[in-house]
Amino acid sequence: MNRFHLMLVLLPIAIGSANTSAQTVKGNEAVRTSTSGERIVELAPLPSAGPILKSKPCMAHAGCHAGPWHMVETRDGLMECTEVYAREGTCRASSYGTTKLSRIWVVKAGGQWLQCQYPDLGSKCVKVFASPPTNLPYPAVQ
Repeated sequence: MNRFHLMLVLLPIAIGSANTSAQTVKGNEAVRTSTSGERIVELAPLPSAGPILKSKPCMAHAGCHAGPWHMVETRDGLMECTEVYAREGTCRASSYGTTKLSRIWVVKAGGQWLQCQYPDLGSKCVKVFASPPTNLPYPAVQ
């Protein structure tokens, strides 16, 4: 097998690996593995008061979502959600790697919930529960 054929064989494997590893955020404290190997996922808590509790959530398939998609690790894997809290019905299967959308990555780092511009804690991140305008995220089409 010559070099060209070897590259054709290995390229799809490399691309598939890159997409898979890029879907998680290294250092996300919300995703852990138990001693028995079970995947444990923590979701951002709903605030104890405020307008979010009084408003009806935008369901992922309802067509009411006009902002960036929140990329959230859930028990079912990476999901695109209309909000950081990932309430039932507000998330859909991830299209990351196949569809370009405006996205924000919801992660937990240093005990704080953050919204990051990219799936990287080194990108622009803001605290979810900070007061406006310091909690306004930096979405990016990706």
